[in-house]
Order: sequence, then C-alpha cells, then structure tokens
Amino acid sequence: MNIVVSNEPRIIALKVTGDSIVAHLVDGRTVSVPLAWSWRLSEASPEERKRFEIMGNGQGAHWPDLDEDISAWGMLYGIPAHRPKRVAQPQRRKVSRSTKRQKQTA
Repeated sequence: MNIVVSNEPRIIALKVTGDSIVAHLVDGRTVSVPLAWSWRLSEASPEERKRFEIMGNGQGAHWPDLDEDISAWGMLYGIPAHRPKRVAQPQRRKVSRSTKRQKQTA
C-alpha cells in the first residue's frame, strides 16, 4: 500500500493576537511569528485582523480587506513582509509671483 505524505507545511487554523500571528499546522506543529512581520496586519484594527481566509490547501492565509498574504513557508523559514519603498516624486519648482508677472508681460 502506498500512502502519499506531503511534506508541505499546511495551516489548519490561524489566530492573530495583539503581538503575534499563530498558525496551527496539519502535522501538529504550532508556529508563531511577531505581528510586526506583517506591517499591514500590525497597522490593521483587531476586526480587520480577524477577517482572513486560509488559502488553497492550507499553504497560507489571505486578508482580502488588507491585501495581505502570509504563507506557511514564510512563517516557518523566517520571511517577514517588508514595507515597500516609496518612490520619490519629482520636485516641482516653485515659481514666484514676480517671475509669473515677468513671463506674462514678455
């Protein structure tokens, strides 16, 4: 008899507390990571943190209101979500009123 055993970590239950994200895996392990690993979750309200879906076959969790995903692999292997870097907007030059008047009279 062949039994297919998956070594993929799969989440069966998840809880977000005020300071951590706790996942219960199919194989009996419990994995906990700091809430700060997800800047979106750490900035979210407790109500927003509670609204999530376990994705697929337990590969991760998704918070549709926050557009946040956390994978079981990421939690196990220490891969936090980094805040995206802001792209600097080009600076607009301020034009003084006297310069505007000079251009209008020219």
